[in-house]
Amino acid sequence: MKKATLGGGCFWCLEAVYDGVDGVDAVVSGYAGGDTPNPSYRQVCSGTTGHAEVVQVSFEPDVVSYRDLVEIFFTIHNPTTKNRQGADVGPQYRSIILYHDQQQKDTAEQIIDELEGEGVFSEPIVTQVEPLDTFYEAEEKHQDYYRRNPGLPYCQAVIEPKLSKLRKKHAAKLQ
Repeated sequence: MKKATLGGGCFWCLEAVYDGVDGVDAVVSGYAGGDTPNPSYRQVCSGTTGHAEVVQVSFEPDVVSYRDLVEIFFTIHNPTTKNRQGADVGPQYRSIILYHDQQQKDTAEQIIDELEGEGVFSEPIVTQVEPLDTFYEAEEKHQDYYRRNPGLPYCQAVIEPKLSKLRKKHAAKLQ
């Protein structure tokens, strides 16, 4: 089992997306990339901890590759807006890939270079690629949020369109 740590806006969105990917064993919402030890959701939302809302994905590399996970990541969020995803604004919502080893770093940078070279996005990609220092698991109420609350307006308006994109562009990678 390998791990990938990614942040692209609200962690509820990323968790819902990766929960449906074949080869993904677990998705945990949390915080990383900042300086405050053991931050709370409230602290991270203040924008003062340096942490981003992220998910840590445990996956079977023989079933789904790290490259696949990063390609999905760039499909389901806007990597060209600094510290923002839709109505979610602040450094905690930044686009960030926190790599676990040199191979993950190289893969993430290669994909970014390919996307930039192909002109996939009309603006430059601002996704940060940084080493993972420490991952802090978010409070229990933030885990499996979409699965427990699919009918809530936020889930319908923000998460469901991301799931629709996933089904459309990556159907072969779904469970």
